[in-house]
Amino acid sequence: MIGYRDMTDFCVEATTPFSDPGLPRDEVFAAVQRPPFIEALWFWFKLGWISFGGTAAHIAIMHDELVQKKRWISNGKFLHALSHCMVLPGPEAQQLAIYIGWKLHGKRGGVVAGTLFVLPSMFVLLGLSLIYVKFGNIPWIAAMFNGLKPAVIALVVIALHNLARRALRGPVQSGVAVAAFACMFFFDVSLLLVMLGAIALGIVLAALAPGLLYRPSAVGAQEDEDGYYISLHSVTPEPEPLLKTAAKLASTFLLLWLLPLPAFYFFVEDFHFWKSLVLFFTKAAFVTIGGSYTVIPYVAQVAVLKLHWLTSSQMTEGFALAETTPGPLIIVVAFVGFMAGYNHFHGSLCMGTLGLIATTFYTFLPCFFFVFTGAPLVEKTQGKQRIQGVLGLITAVVVGAILNLTLFLGKAVIFQRGTVAFTQLDAISLGWVIFSLVLLQRFKLNLIYLILLSVGVGFARYFVGV
Repeated sequence: MIGYRDMTDFCVEATTPFSDPGLPRDEVFAAVQRPPFIEALWFWFKLGWISFGGTAAHIAIMHDELVQKKRWISNGKFLHALSHCMVLPGPEAQQLAIYIGWKLHGKRGGVVAGTLFVLPSMFVLLGLSLIYVKFGNIPWIAAMFNGLKPAVIALVVIALHNLARRALRGPVQSGVAVAAFACMFFFDVSLLLVMLGAIALGIVLAALAPGLLYRPSAVGAQEDEDGYYISLHSVTPEPEPLLKTAAKLASTFLLLWLLPLPAFYFFVEDFHFWKSLVLFFTKAAFVTIGGSYTVIPYVAQVAVLKLHWLTSSQMTEGFALAETTPGPLIIVVAFVGFMAGYNHFHGSLCMGTLGLIATTFYTFLPCFFFVFTGAPLVEKTQGKQRIQGVLGLITAVVVGAILNLTLFLGKAVIFQRGTVAFTQLDAISLGWVIFSLVLLQRFKLNLIYLILLSVGVGFARYFVGV
């Protein structure tokens, strides 16, 4: 991945993509072609392996690659879809990938995008889980991933800067972003409550003072939509009636949900355990709105205190393992499923592996249902200023949440044991954050090379002992 370019240059470049500036406008649009399916498949596969750093980093990578570099989707359409995904249960970054995949190549594109977003992290976490139960925490593995964390912080900082410049185009949006950050950072208010508050404010303003919701630069932003395969100006076929589409998808979802249950009943011991695991993670996928940081506390509380599938210490260590893998942070539930099967069946690696696979399947399957069912709504709300104004406030909440996450993660990386004090400052980590920012911003270093460099720094620190 090439790092973010200056956004001013981007706005200028977006008006004449792929062609000579002298080409007529119609010819510019004609030059925008849908990417081949194999090219999209390769991108989603690569994204699954390099998407370290949680939601903020995932959004950063997708925005940089798909909006700025490949121009598969415009910035306006990207933010519009992201706002919708934020109000759905489950990991919004994966849901955004599903939506973009669907817009590019239909349902098969959405299935491929969403699946490849999760599969690499599942396999990596499976390997780490097997190592964990056989050997415990291995220091050199932890050190290797510790080298990655400063680079992830740099990536998140860049994402925050660019998303804020594109999303906060008015005083109301900026105020909501600041308020969202303050509520989460200083008062520990959940993202879900902050989002509901922003939606309520948007509804009130849309009724009483709709002009406050419209971004001043919205008219001038029209040119930014030129030269993308998916944009706010894209002509989409008239979708099927929502009820008919929802009924078809619900039937397919139910069939897929039921499909593994006979295998658990006939071929695996203790069907009651597997039924409990399936129902619990399906419920978690449906009721937890607000991303990974809403899902994880709920799963930890029930799995540890009520179901006794693992200890609180194992839950904490699983969270640490999940932070070191690519993919969504919610993948920590796969570790919970692994430990549930491993502990329940008296140290069986096979049952632990089956628990991990089943947990991943039932946690992420509903995401496809939510996106494919809600995608027509995304299309219907496009161009409706009041609805888009409310969605703009949700995007502002995203900016505040990313700022909160940046400080939360940065504190743990830059200060030893997460204690903010000069004596606890990790000068090497701070230096690597700054150096990573320079490499990404100034020299446009490919993310893969930065990851390899960061892993090397982690190894070096471990062997030198600093």
